[in-house]
Amino acid sequence: MQNSQSKHKILFIINPISGGRSKLNFQKSLDDNLDYNKIDAELVISKYSGHAYQLALDGIDKGYQFVVAVGGDGTVNEVAKAAIEHNITLGIIPFGSGNGLARHLNIPMNIGAAIRLLNDYTIKKIDSASLNDKKFFNMSGVGFDAHISLQFASLKGRGFQGYVSTTLKELNNFKPSFYTITIDGKKIDREAFLISIANSTQWGNNAHIAPTAEIQDGLLDVCIVKPFKWYNFPELAFRLFSKTAHNSSLVEILKGKNIKITRKQEGAVHLDGEPSQMGNTLEYKINPMSLSVAAA
Repeated sequence: MQNSQSKHKILFIINPISGGRSKLNFQKSLDDNLDYNKIDAELVISKYSGHAYQLALDGIDKGYQFVVAVGGDGTVNEVAKAAIEHNITLGIIPFGSGNGLARHLNIPMNIGAAIRLLNDYTIKKIDSASLNDKKFFNMSGVGFDAHISLQFASLKGRGFQGYVSTTLKELNNFKPSFYTITIDGKKIDREAFLISIANSTQWGNNAHIAPTAEIQDGLLDVCIVKPFKWYNFPELAFRLFSKTAHNSSLVEILKGKNIKITRKQEGAVHLDGEPSQMGNTLEYKINPMSLSVAAA
């Protein structure tokens, strides 16, 4: 049996409200699946927005070299920011509504299987990105998806069903906007229903807005969804879930390292699904191979 000095010290940071799913049995899941001969584990619970980031920093100060986000993409974002700042490894136990980054990294959606992955993992280096110096790791966007993120954040009941019902409710009321987009110095003007800046392929729940995106290629995918009629929505949804959005006449995808989006007025944006209000100029950049993640 290994002594404690040779064990990995892992801090699990739990978001109790992510995905609308109870975490009360998470300790039992750990006991059933984590190899305590290899790992010393501590659990902490986040209590408010930004708390997971602070808990990760506190854990790093205590000597943890491995921090695990137990939640969705928003929780992953907070924990990953601390990990990237201090060059330590991020783990993910997917408990969110969409789990876009975890799905892209092929981390099991089954909680027990995701925990067992931590017993014998490999470290994978991936790209991260930033919007006006705020980090994100999976997706950011403006337009309809940012609007939905804003609406979704105020729901008492989260989860996939809440996301779908919010989307359908807001679909007919949302108006496209005009944007000037500059990608590595090349300027274009577009009217768009939404613009997603993608590091991975998907928003979450296997809805692939950027099917050709690679998380280790040093590029961001700029996914422009054109204005469309309500009767086009089923086709667009089919494209998303069949990984063929790049073949749709409703979607234009461009790639670049530095992206600037200018809009007529300030408004909602989202970073990894978490909404924020920002000004009319948004500057994105890629940070190649900057985050270490525990993967299969």
